[in-house]
Amino acid sequence: MTYDRLVCANCAAPVNQGRCPVCRAHRARMQQEGGPLGALSPAALVALVALLVAAVALLVYQTA
Repeated sequence: MTYDRLVCANCAAPVNQGRCPVCRAHRARMQQEGGPLGALSPAALVALVALLVAAVALLVYQTA
């Protein structure tokens, strides 16, 4: 999950803005745990999956 959509329960602001210490701590923790795909938006992930499916379909089509 990306932190740009989360709302802080402490200050009711988006976590990515880091307005309070709770937001900043949570944002820092999520950045450390995110991994390479954690920074991608959901639309980018969908596009990546569609590209992979198209590449596999093309490979199957060429080998058949």
